[in-house]
Amino acid sequence: MIQTIDYFAIAPPLIVALLAGLVLLLDAFLPHTAKIRTALGLVSLAGLVAALAFVVAQAAAGTTLQTFCVPADLVGSGGAAPCSFVVDHFTLVFSGLALVAGVVVVLLSMTQLAEGGIPVGEWYFLLLCTLVGATTLPASRDLIMLVVALELVSLPVFALTALKRYDGRASEAAVKLFLVSVVSTAIMLFGVSLLYGMTGAVHLTRLGQILGGLSPAPSGVPLNELPAVVTVGVVLVVAGFAFKIAAVPFHAWAADVYQGAPIPVAALLSVISKAAGFAGLILVLMSALPSQAPTWAPIIAIISALTMTVGNLLAMRQRSAVRLLAWSSVAQSGYILAPLAVISQAGQRGLAVSASVAYLVFYAAMNLGAFAVVMLVSRSGTRNELDDYRGMAFRSPVAALALAFSLICLAGLPPGLAGLFAKVVVFREIVNGGLGWLAIVMAVNTVIGLYYYVVWTARLFAPVPSEAPRAPGVGRRPATAGWMAVGVTLVVAVLFSAAPQLVLGMTTL
Repeated sequence: MIQTIDYFAIAPPLIVALLAGLVLLLDAFLPHTAKIRTALGLVSLAGLVAALAFVVAQAAAGTTLQTFCVPADLVGSGGAAPCSFVVDHFTLVFSGLALVAGVVVVLLSMTQLAEGGIPVGEWYFLLLCTLVGATTLPASRDLIMLVVALELVSLPVFALTALKRYDGRASEAAVKLFLVSVVSTAIMLFGVSLLYGMTGAVHLTRLGQILGGLSPAPSGVPLNELPAVVTVGVVLVVAGFAFKIAAVPFHAWAADVYQGAPIPVAALLSVISKAAGFAGLILVLMSALPSQAPTWAPIIAIISALTMTVGNLLAMRQRSAVRLLAWSSVAQSGYILAPLAVISQAGQRGLAVSASVAYLVFYAAMNLGAFAVVMLVSRSGTRNELDDYRGMAFRSPVAALALAFSLICLAGLPPGLAGLFAKVVVFREIVNGGLGWLAIVMAVNTVIGLYYYVVWTARLFAPVPSEAPRAPGVGRRPATAGWMAVGVTLVVAVLFSAAPQLVLGMTTL
């Protein structure tokens, strides 16, 4: 019995993994100079572009790729062999999102690392390890690979947070993130162990068949005789993923960690880590637990309503730009969760998932744009508060317009058509799914969210009083990589705004 491996299917995560090892070796044997720091960043960028090229090639092939499958002689008669690694439309969207976001984070990292004080080789190695997990997770189709990939996304991040040595706030943020990661993993593993113990299966499709009554459990015990055990397993798995995406009531760590971490790490947490968490949650709910929708759908609806409400209310009170983006990110998680609460026909459920994924893609592009400008401003202002952005349009008009465009898109206001389209799509699916109360909560929260986005945007164009000290601009030291990050996110944002239907089409499952 020989296990065959489709190397074309696993090419993106494999390239990133090899790249991580290469960067670590280069850092060990090359002198630690400014040119080497830049060269390591360029090598990382080149590798991520190569991995992204394979994602594009897989999309162009137009076929579903499978590998690490159960051998045919071990599968019962009439059953299809389940596979642990599947590359389909869902996988391609999330892998492409992770790699594009990775390019932007590397560009932001090059700006951060140019100041020195952070070990470059370890930084890029840990960042690339996170991207290995982020590209593997959406292709994972069994519980073991899913948990391992999710932890590969999470564990390097708290090490990245702590690499800013002799910074008490960064150390505190790393400890908080570590504790949250450990607790969430323990909760999720407990739920996973209950589901495995009840079904004897680890593959998501097999789990879905057994829990749905389409296949008998190996133990022979009817699952309907032990509903409480299955319910507890489902609740614990949902709670574990809720930690990863900073959903209420598992959100308290977000603002302190975002503020204490280097800004590229905060951007990584808000986009790549969050996208990986949502990818895992969607896979488990829609592939393994669709028959348990009456249990998890009301929980998702309540968590969504609480998350968007608490996130927006806390964001209104912030004066720090990074903390505002942190609580805004929590609120945006509520919007992304909302369509997943829809209980409907299988086809309509697929549309609801597509709405969530499309909103996540829009959010990622706009949030990366905001973090890129915040990164540039942080190089000349230590506080990085909202008042530091007053009159920025007169000092740095390009950066101000880029930030204003990102904030308006996040608010869902014209001309940010991408954000408006994303909210309309989510709102439509909630209404079509019969959750009118959740649609009302979302509408109210959208109005609340307008306040802090508009207040920050207005500061960009407000004149600075003559007696006030001059607020920092975007830094006087060269920041070519930072400007490139702004450019990349602006191009993606404009494309999304010009053709929003294209994004929804890409995410149709």
